[in-house]
Amino acid sequence: MTHRKTLYRTCTLFLALLAGASALAAAPAVKTQAPGYYRTTLGDFEITLLSDGTVDLPMNKLLTNTTAAKVDQALARSFLSSPVETSDNAYLINTGSKLVLVDTGAGAFFGPTLGKLVDALKASGYQPEQVDEIYITHMHGDHIGGLVSNGKIVFPNAIVRADRKESDYWVSQAHLDAAKADDKGGYQAALAAFGPYIAAGKFKPFDGDTQLVPGVRSVASHGHTVGHTTYVVESKGQKLVLWGDLMHVAAVQFDDPSVTIAFDTDSKAAEAERRKAYAEAAQQGYWIGATHLPFPALGHLRSNGAGYTWIQANYTRAQ
Repeated sequence: MTHRKTLYRTCTLFLALLAGASALAAAPAVKTQAPGYYRTTLGDFEITLLSDGTVDLPMNKLLTNTTAAKVDQALARSFLSSPVETSDNAYLINTGSKLVLVDTGAGAFFGPTLGKLVDALKASGYQPEQVDEIYITHMHGDHIGGLVSNGKIVFPNAIVRADRKESDYWVSQAHLDAAKADDKGGYQAALAAFGPYIAAGKFKPFDGDTQLVPGVRSVASHGHTVGHTTYVVESKGQKLVLWGDLMHVAAVQFDDPSVTIAFDTDSKAAEAERRKAYAEAAQQGYWIGATHLPFPALGHLRSNGAGYTWIQANYTRAQ
């Protein structure tokens, strides 16, 4: 009798374990990612990286001064293939006295896989109303679309700033009217994004290299666009340089800085700015961020022969 009871209990336990395993296996996949922000510190400043999402881009067709075969080979070395899932990043800087946002993502300008910046901002603990200043690297749609939603201002208390050469070029009804049909979209996007801020007296362009708030300054890096700008953030001897679109594809352009992209207004000038930025970053060892580096886009650059090696930041808990 005792043997039968033991056998019964063993069978019951085994069936229960099977049932539990079956239940676990039947659980549906969640299919969502963690909130799109990453936080760290730079001296006394708090830096929050924000993801606007990703977009698939046919980089073997878009990259120039190279061949599709070379691009495919470079991507394969990083276990990638074209189209490449490409990050769209922004950077939030809390200086203690100002909350500064560098770029705003694509908003509704590029489809449903982008436009996540406000959600990421809120998940990180901030609200759009708290942003004091917005600095734009350049006025391509994936950097400015998040300024507005349904034609209305998203950041009601922010002053928006960009290089005057950039705004004179893009925020121009005359340029829109004169543009070919295929080229009108960029001007239309800029007018839609900046129009409400200009009307509200909240757009203040600057000229070239300018100290914007204590610890944050603009540096002219024209080439990708006529007024493309990088931003230098410094606190307590630590330095972060936000490159904007000086580069687009880490798997290709760090090994070969000569590779350009079809979006460049002046590819030779863009290449020269990229080479200068790479060399300085590798020599000085400061932090780097860029709009299209894989999120979370923060790290260092090390010289490696004719090219460079990207060193992703080690994970840290913000203190």
